Amino acid sequence: MSLNTSKATESSSEDHALIVIKNLSKYFEGLKAVDQVNFSINTGELVGIIGPNGAGKTTLFNLLTGFLKPTEGEIVFDGKNIAGWPPFKIAKLGIARTFQLVRPFKYLDALQNAMVPHIPKNMFKKSSTLRNKAIWSLITVDLAEKKNYPAFILPHGDLKRLDLARSFAVQPRLLLLDEPFSGLSFEEAFRVQRLIRDAHEKGMSIVIVEHKLKILMQLVERVLVLDQGKLIGEGSPKSIVNNEKVINAYLGTEAKNYV
Repeated sequence: MSLNTSKATESSSEDHALIVIKNLSKYFEGLKAVDQVNFSINTGELVGIIGPNGAGKTTLFNLLTGFLKPTEGEIVFDGKNIAGWPPFKIAKLGIARTFQLVRPFKYLDALQNAMVPHIPKNMFKKSSTLRNKAIWSLITVDLAEKKNYPAFILPHGDLKRLDLARSFAVQPRLLLLDEPFSGLSFEEAFRVQRLIRDAHEKGMSIVIVEHKLKILMQLVERVLVLDQGKLIGEGSPKSIVNNEKVINAYLGTEAKNYV
């Protein structure tokens, strides 16, 4: 769906969308952090969100997950307008997220951290069941051999993968990843990219905010571009790197090197 899509096409897209954002805005006094943003994400899509620092990307994630209440607009998830709902209620619907700064329980080991998201659905099952599910979560992100390591001694790359394990464990219908490649080496970023691609191939809908553009453009199917709170571009990675408005606002002369 492009920014100039007809009303008929928009209606058709909304009919198949998992989440539809309508005229979403968040103002902080005089600052328009998110300003009349409209887009939709279909079930099974893998979408990237890019833009300069301060463009409104993390604020948008905070609105979608209930950490902030919108000034105006709608967030329609699976037919329900969830704008302003509290985070726990939104999480129950199947929306999960990671944060730019990884937030494990630092004094718990990797296995115990991986157990936490499994608890709500396995509260009355045997402890061995919970443990086995947590071990499997660690296996999926190549961390099983470090299951007994306390989180505070794990390197940054391992913490990023532990964060993914915890997110995948809740089997979200929509997963929002906030800079999953930040601070990673090329090899570490490649491993995380593979894990995200595997989750997507299994049917998970994923939206990624990221500044490492080359690896993001190789991963996603569609890109949304924010600048000063507004959506200024939307389309395939190839179309985005040729979009003059996006080039001038963010990508610069290096644009075509990202695909």
